[in-house]
Amino acid sequence: MRHNKKFNHLGRTASHRDAMLSNMAVSLIMHKRINTTVAKAKALRKFVEPLINRSKQDTTASRRVVFGYLQNKYAVTELFQVISEKVAERPGGYTRIIKTGFRQGDNAATCFIELVDFDENMAKTAKKAKRTRRSKKTATEAAPVQETVAEETTQEAPATEAAE
Repeated sequence: MRHNKKFNHLGRTASHRDAMLSNMAVSLIMHKRINTTVAKAKALRKFVEPLINRSKQDTTASRRVVFGYLQNKYAVTELFQVISEKVAERPGGYTRIIKTGFRQGDNAATCFIELVDFDENMAKTAKKAKRTRRSKKTATEAAPVQETVAEETTQEAPATEAAE
């Protein structure tokens, strides 16, 4: 019986699956984005996110654990030097899966999986100015207007006292 055995075997033996996920993780770390099928991307996400989380602590023990999974010293160096600095403040969710349609030959659902902090296109759209609810002005435009109104009222008060 298959009680409590929920991960996707991907139609491969355990050794083939481990080797494939290790190779895909190295490619993801080195290139920051790879194209694959949705099933493999979901399995890769479960494989690589704990490794990225482990890379936040740059110790000899964590490097050895990660190297045991990846078996590529250049990918381990990239992970601990470049990627861990970018994801230091992020509490999780280091990868993003975006579906791209279906493959022509076998109609498999395809996608690309990428590291979230390394996508320039998403970073540009995320930096939009926030709008206030009451007006169509942005929050940065609305704040100086309120300050100038407050300055005018404080300047007018002494002027009216002087006129009396």
